[in-house]
Amino acid sequence: MGRMLEDASKTILKENGIPVPMHWVVESAEEISQEQLYSSRVLKALVPVGKRGKAGAIKFADNVDDAQTKARELFGMTVRNYPVNKVLVEEKINIDEEWYVSITIDPLQKTPVIIATTEGGVEVEDLVKDSPEKVVIYNVEPFSQLHPYEAKEIWSRLGVTGKPLVKATSVLCKLYEVFIKYDCYILEINPLVLTKDEDVMAAASVMGVDDSALYRHPELAGIVESGSERSWRPLTDLEKEMVKVNDADYRGTARYTEMEGGNIGFMCGGGGGSLLSFDVLVSLGASPANYTETGGNPSEEKVYGLTKGILSKAGVEGLFVSQNITNNTQIDVMARGIVKAVRELGLDPATFPIVVRQAGVNDEEGKRVFVEAGITYFGEDHTIEEAAAVMVQKMKEVC
Repeated sequence: MGRMLEDASKTILKENGIPVPMHWVVESAEEISQEQLYSSRVLKALVPVGKRGKAGAIKFADNVDDAQTKARELFGMTVRNYPVNKVLVEEKINIDEEWYVSITIDPLQKTPVIIATTEGGVEVEDLVKDSPEKVVIYNVEPFSQLHPYEAKEIWSRLGVTGKPLVKATSVLCKLYEVFIKYDCYILEINPLVLTKDEDVMAAASVMGVDDSALYRHPELAGIVESGSERSWRPLTDLEKEMVKVNDADYRGTARYTEMEGGNIGFMCGGGGGSLLSFDVLVSLGASPANYTETGGNPSEEKVYGLTKGILSKAGVEGLFVSQNITNNTQIDVMARGIVKAVRELGLDPATFPIVVRQAGVNDEEGKRVFVEAGITYFGEDHTIEEAAAVMVQKMKEVC
């Protein structure tokens, strides 16, 4: 999955007929000029995280000097591990009420779901739990548009009437069109505001796009950053390269998270088994250099690219590959990709410890490929814990 920054999402909303504040982006305080600041402005740290207001990353200014001072404060901030390199400057809206609306995918119903409330400025998760009568959760029929009567029903149930009801109905229908048009997994407007003039406007927006559908959206190239929704900090250069490896082939999935320090390259698969493998290494005193999980039967080329990336990190002195029992990932395909990368990098398993613990589809052929390459292989006759212990011992012998 991938997210875009707020300025990009608001540009898309505006292009699709949804009212948003006038806005622009600056990369230094000096870019804010008198011509731009003829009225009060809002300055926001342009980072891909929520709760910026609570972090002090949203400020208000009434004149150029004040705006430049506030902008310098923002540029000096790091918001939830993201340094502020850009600031979004917007017109200040004359707000009467703050609402909330989001569209995402219901994991149980497997349909788009709209969550709406007129109780803005609160945590919607808490509101659903504590005051469910103040929230409307509405599942939309798949492969169908959101009809105006449905959007009207949602807002009517929340007590919206008159001109605001007409405006909110139109905005919600257009938001749903954007959600479908751009293959979103999340489109959140928080707040959706009712102005003193009874207009309805998207004051803040979050838009995430399913990166499996990005081939259908060349216009989003460079705007959406794949993998960013899983990160609690900016992606490292190596993580960005591994996103490219994953995106280059639709077969299977591969996710790479770089750890600070560490000397054991780590590749795993199988959800719970992956976490177990990582925890076992750490409990034995080892230091993984990364956390990398594969699944869905990745191709040989994807495994090859992933292995090269894992082994390219400075300080990596060994490789541990662990899966419990696969039900679709082919062990022989994994083996060929790993061995190809190891050989291309000129690594000798006699001096560069590599331990594999895998079982499942085509594991006998996979074992043959690994063993012929001089790589230590364990199947289902050995536990993950036993294989990890061998890995740690081999590292002690060469380090």
